Amino acid sequence: MSADDSRFKEIAFQGGLNLLLADKTEASTSTDSRNSAGKSSLVELVHFLLGASGSTRNPFTKRALRSITFGLDLDWPDVTETLKVRRSGARPAFVTLQPDVTAPDPDSLFALETQGQVEVAIEQWNHLIEQKLFGLRDDHPGVSGRTLLSYLARRVSAHGFNEAGRTFSRQPAADATTNLAYLLGLDWQLADGYRQLAARDATRKQLRKAVNDPVWGQIVGSTADLRGQIALAEAQVERLQGQVAAFQVVPEYEHLKDQADELSRRIKQLSQDDVIEQYNLDELQQAVIETVDVDTQYLQPAYRELGIVLSDQVRRRFQEVEAFHHSIVRNRRRFLNEEISELTARLAERRTERARLGEEQAQLLRQLDEGGALEALTSLQQALAREQAALGALRHRYDAAQTLESSSRQITAKRIQLQQAVETDLDEREQQTSEATLLFSRFAQALYGPREAFLAIQAGRESLTITPRIDSDNSRGIGNMVIFCFDLTLAVLAHRHGRGPDFLIHDSHLYDGVDDRQLKAALQLAADVTREENMQYIATLNTDDLAKATRLGFDAEPYALQTILTDAPTGGLFGFRY
Repeated sequence: MSADDSRFKEIAFQGGLNLLLADKTEASTSTDSRNSAGKSSLVELVHFLLGASGSTRNPFTKRALRSITFGLDLDWPDVTETLKVRRSGARPAFVTLQPDVTAPDPDSLFALETQGQVEVAIEQWNHLIEQKLFGLRDDHPGVSGRTLLSYLARRVSAHGFNEAGRTFSRQPAADATTNLAYLLGLDWQLADGYRQLAARDATRKQLRKAVNDPVWGQIVGSTADLRGQIALAEAQVERLQGQVAAFQVVPEYEHLKDQADELSRRIKQLSQDDVIEQYNLDELQQAVIETVDVDTQYLQPAYRELGIVLSDQVRRRFQEVEAFHHSIVRNRRRFLNEEISELTARLAERRTERARLGEEQAQLLRQLDEGGALEALTSLQQALAREQAALGALRHRYDAAQTLESSSRQITAKRIQLQQAVETDLDEREQQTSEATLLFSRFAQALYGPREAFLAIQAGRESLTITPRIDSDNSRGIGNMVIFCFDLTLAVLAHRHGRGPDFLIHDSHLYDGVDDRQLKAALQLAADVTREENMQYIATLNTDDLAKATRLGFDAEPYALQTILTDAPTGGLFGFRY
């Protein structure tokens, strides 16, 4: 492990047990501490170089470290030379590999021919790690190379030492056991069924909560409300379908409509003309009645009684005036009668014209009523399409609501089926479970003698449960040694059967509170097992903790790394404090 910063303490690991020690210097005072020497940072750096997220929360993307390019040299499957991995916080989305191991054919039977270096995205690097270090092929939902690696290099920052079965404090049980099942050689796909059901149940609960919300409830809906809405929508669709089916496109519909409108205007104009002329006719008829000759018979008797004798000339003049007046009256009556005749004729003519126009208009209206324009049909079809789409959406919502309301029963039934299937599978995989239990028991007895120690593996209702147990009290030191034995079991089985790499890393926090005798036994066990299995175990320790083991006879010399971290300001892993 290296860096392009000269202050960084390069570390050369070896096969078997590796002890990275943190020591005090002669100049150390009572206020100095080895807590920031970099023991936990070593584990964080391994994760960073093996594909951890390059988010802003990652310490290697912080200002103090982001300019440094860190390196890890490691053996890589199918490659004869050492793979050099380089990554910096300045470009956390990429990693540089030398040689180029991004072969296009991961299933090639031949050794990989490599050349040069290549920069790959961190997602591709994680994919390569899953393929080559953990043997994951194709789709593997629920199993992640990052999670598997977290069991082989637990992080204190993620509270990875709180519980043997989890790598971080809030890790869902179903997620954890799916990955554990893979490392132990159990049916991880069955175990993943719990995770899928848990995700489905979580979604159901969220939807149920949404249904009870006054706003979201209107979007999701209930089956009772949606059933009524669907009935109304179906009736509307059926009505529009009937209209579309019966619709007849009338050629030149607009032209016919204009003709009908013109006829309507003409009929209206004729009626208005009739009103005027009917009034005139009434006036003329009244005038005819009032046009009469003046009565003059009383004039001559009246003059005689007055003793006035009219001369012949006067009587002739009077007769002439009377004749003239009679002629005027006749002429006026003739004129009025002629006007009345003309008006009567025009009124009769208009009635005929209005009747003809009315018949013509009625015929046009019948044609228009029997069909419509092409545009009207198109609009009708568009309306039908909108209603059908709305009906389809309602039916989808109904299906979703029905699924939601019945999903609780389905999930419960699925859980029962899954639990039974996992129990059956565990019976059929007795060889794998026995191998894991015997290995864990062997490791536990190496630390605590002939105590009962085993892996409790059972099909639970919520998840597959894998619990390492050692017959003892619940002290912190024993709990840490349970994790030690469990991790060693996982690492050995995964490596032995091609499901994991050949290393296991433990931070010094694992040994906090551990009795000196178990510390010595654990280090000796790690040395023996890694030698037998051709593996590598890396542990970080304070020198005084190691001294407790050496005083009991543990020979640390072959395993202590040359690089030693100290509590001096420049003695830590990075060569400076930040």
